[in-house]
Amino acid sequence: MKKIQLEILGLSSSQSQSGSFALILGEKHGNRRLPIIIGMFEAQSIAIQIEKISPTRPLTHDLFKAFAEHVHVAIIEVVISDLKEGVFYSRIVCSDGATTFEIDARPSDAIAIGLRFDVPIFTVESVLSEAGIILSDLDEGGEEDDDEDDDDDTDGEKEAPKAPRPTEPSGQVPVEELSKMLSLALEKEDYEKAAKIRDELNKRNGQ
Repeated sequence: MKKIQLEILGLSSSQSQSGSFALILGEKHGNRRLPIIIGMFEAQSIAIQIEKISPTRPLTHDLFKAFAEHVHVAIIEVVISDLKEGVFYSRIVCSDGATTFEIDARPSDAIAIGLRFDVPIFTVESVLSEAGIILSDLDEGGEEDDDEDDDDDTDGEKEAPKAPRPTEPSGQVPVEELSKMLSLALEKEDYEKAAKIRDELNKRNGQ
């Protein structure tokens, strides 16, 4: 079965399910998008890995990585393999050097682990055909008034953020205070807030 490589395009709060996040995956060599609703913990785990934030203590996915490395098991790839009754299924392809084997996992866990091993993410045509969204369909009707009404752009995923955009702290907080807030958030293991503060610091440093 032919595999199609995906890349992470965005991670944002879900508007349809409170307390959940929408993980947007994109076809690497195409224009289809695959949105998957995931839980807050998995979203935080994915976000801190994208943002390169080091937690004070290992999360579950960090523990999996440390254990796999200790027993000399390598992760080769992650595959979102099926979609049944609206539920996505995936598997983690592993190798111990002599044999290759697969482990069933939720896509959110599989992707969080895959990011830590820096391995590619794949899906299959049947999943993309059923649940994928064509980017041109999302943008249709929005190109003409793109500059006139920015609110219309929120329906598309073309420029989705790599991690949840910060709502706090505001732009009035000094950089020194932001750094202290980042350290405090890490100490409290509030990784969602830490990712937002880090994003704000990165924006300030880039100005």
